[in-house]
Amino acid sequence: MEIPNGKKIYFASDNHLGAPTMEASRPREKKFVAWLDEIKHDAAAIFLLGDLFDFWFEYKTVVPRGFTRTLGKLAEISDSGIPIHYFVGNHDLWMNGYFEEELGIPVYHKPQEFKLGHKGFFIGHGDGLGPGDKGYKRMKKVFTNSFFKWLFKWSHPDIGMRIAQYFSVKNKLISGDDDAKFLGEDNEWLVVYSKRKLEEKYRDYFIFGHRHLPLEIQLDETSKYINLGDWIQYYTYGVFDGKDFELKEY
Repeated sequence: MEIPNGKKIYFASDNHLGAPTMEASRPREKKFVAWLDEIKHDAAAIFLLGDLFDFWFEYKTVVPRGFTRTLGKLAEISDSGIPIHYFVGNHDLWMNGYFEEELGIPVYHKPQEFKLGHKGFFIGHGDGLGPGDKGYKRMKKVFTNSFFKWLFKWSHPDIGMRIAQYFSVKNKLISGDDDAKFLGEDNEWLVVYSKRKLEEKYRDYFIFGHRHLPLEIQLDETSKYINLGDWIQYYTYGVFDGKDFELKEY
């Protein structure tokens, strides 16, 4: 992807809209929409790295209530010709066509490689990667099980959403933010994962969310691991101008 002069590529992750309640997350949603409205003027592309919602499930003809401001702004930006790329997280892994069909936004369920300007990027949400995150890995086996998804799909949406939202907020194994503190470079599983991937193939940047911590760690002389933080405590995001990547706070 070429980056025109004066344009930038933006990255954000882990908004968890709807948590702990729709009302409580409304100010955070308005702040995120204001950010989107601000960056659309010089954005060459926008990457959203998952957990935009604290829970998301698409029935055949029903999607979760709420988030109108966010979805409307994303539709506006996408319709204007600015590409948006969405990576599912552990809270919104049950996406199944709505973003693609209604918003024109491609959705990725696994990390992807991108060439942005002259730099190589390895991008993903970050859940279930590397040697740690064991609690979530166990839960993911349940959530991605075809029978479990079928069972949930055939529950009444009002009942299914209420159950899922309860567990999404209460269960720290699902949330993945019970240990949102820096573990040290050698114990950060996404850093370990990035170093292993770097041995296989060089990339300039490894960009993830999930850990809820704004982190920037040098993997070797030129390659970096970046964690984007979140829009709950830090309100941090990434900006790439074609030459340098920078973490900023909104």
